[in-house]
Amino acid sequence: MSAGCTQLVWGGRLHWGASHLLSCLLALCALWVLAAAEPTEGGSANVQGVGEAALYQGRGQHRVPSEDNVAVLSDQWEPSSFQPSSAFSGTDLGTMVADSYRGPGNSDRRSNKELPILLWWSENLFPHFPGDAERIDCPLSSCMVTKNKSVKLHKRTKSIIFYGTDFRAYEAPLPRLPHQTWALFHEESPMNNYVLSHLPGIRLFNYTATFSRESDYPLTLQWLPTIGYLHNPALSMAEKNRWRKNGYAPVLYMQSHCDVPSDRDRYVKELMKHLEIDSYGQCMKNREHPNKRLEDTSTATTEDPEFMAFTARYKFHLAMENAICADYMTEKLWRPMHLGAIPIYRGSPSVRDWMPNNHSIIMIDDFASPKELAEFIMTLDSDDEQYLKYLEYKKPGGTTNTFLLSSMEKREWGVNDMTAPNYLNGFECFVCDKENSRIKAEKTYKKSQQGGAAPEPHIADFNHMGCPMPTPGFGSAQEIPESDSWKQMWLQDYWQSFDQGEALTAMIQRNETNQDRFWDYMHETYIKRSMNH
Repeated sequence: MSAGCTQLVWGGRLHWGASHLLSCLLALCALWVLAAAEPTEGGSANVQGVGEAALYQGRGQHRVPSEDNVAVLSDQWEPSSFQPSSAFSGTDLGTMVADSYRGPGNSDRRSNKELPILLWWSENLFPHFPGDAERIDCPLSSCMVTKNKSVKLHKRTKSIIFYGTDFRAYEAPLPRLPHQTWALFHEESPMNNYVLSHLPGIRLFNYTATFSRESDYPLTLQWLPTIGYLHNPALSMAEKNRWRKNGYAPVLYMQSHCDVPSDRDRYVKELMKHLEIDSYGQCMKNREHPNKRLEDTSTATTEDPEFMAFTARYKFHLAMENAICADYMTEKLWRPMHLGAIPIYRGSPSVRDWMPNNHSIIMIDDFASPKELAEFIMTLDSDDEQYLKYLEYKKPGGTTNTFLLSSMEKREWGVNDMTAPNYLNGFECFVCDKENSRIKAEKTYKKSQQGGAAPEPHIADFNHMGCPMPTPGFGSAQEIPESDSWKQMWLQDYWQSFDQGEALTAMIQRNETNQDRFWDYMHETYIKRSMNH
């Protein structure tokens, strides 16, 4: 029952940063589990393991505090603080009553008190209900997982899992212990935390699950449920042309999140000078929605049937991400394709790698100016035959991109699919298997009498995020006045995030234990940068 509830919540399309809403959902789900579960004597449900993830190789050496600096702190931990009622009974650290599911390659027969512990630092993302700890039996090995931060200094706590949107350099747990790795889960926009787009920030982590295909556990296609999602029939050209004759524009724009790093509204404003665009959101709004209910932002970010039917009538959708980064693609791209509208796209520079064929979207950056793009759109609007060529991927055999097809086939997690594991549990098991492998390698090295190099830790690379500095949606940064809100907000945020990553790295390298000194390190970083310029 616990696994089912986990899949119910985490398989959906939630905005992970909305912590208040998420907390409510978790509480409701926990109540559902308690109400529906049959009473057992001290037992609990277990979350099913998931398939083996692809492995990526990292480079480099990460400096961490010495054992001597943290030995006293580790000894202060009390085993009694790790006694969640949902997974444990008695006074032993992790004594499971119910048998747990084991992956097909998992022969791990250790008791719970022998297993390594993974700590979810972002409590709202903990994918187990209703307690705060669980045993997980993954494809190759087993672990205990918890959101109870009182175990952060324990010698068995081998990895801390962070959610990128919630990760703050000035709140990171210090000291960083030599026996612990850090794992990053970040499927959200780069704008949520630009610390992760800089080398000093991303190299704080050993394992990553991001939208980048280069991350250890890629989430690139998180907004594409299945290939069949793209094959949903489009409205007929007769229906779309009838919509046009009723006074609607050929292009839909619906955004209520304004002033974002991609600066999309600045481009749309210029495009509107040359092309009819119906804008219903709070950004660049020029038309009232016929149904007030559908103006609500929460409705517009779901697949409400009435909302979908309305937007499907438009021939083109302006599909512009809130930030620019390789492989960052959201529902803004995939939803128009599902509905049979042509996306006019700006976002991931690598988006063509993932398209069903080589003629399914219109790239804004292929055109020298908004005026040139507008002329092309008007030509397609008046030529049904040329327009329909962009929808040929919906025909049988029309999806010809073997890279997309193979990526979907190999993907071990599902989206809105109760028969497949979700990516939170999948990444959790990925980290579990990696940590057990690391522990085994370190033990083998210590027992070896032959010497040689010690096992090197896996470190994240720049391309696990690596998002570029924000640039204006139209024109150059030099042409924008210094008082412009976009320029003041996002350029400053991007470079301050670089300094934050450097400051935290310096704190870790110097075995700093006082998090309150973060801003002293920030000042030191700023002074060094000023001297180098």
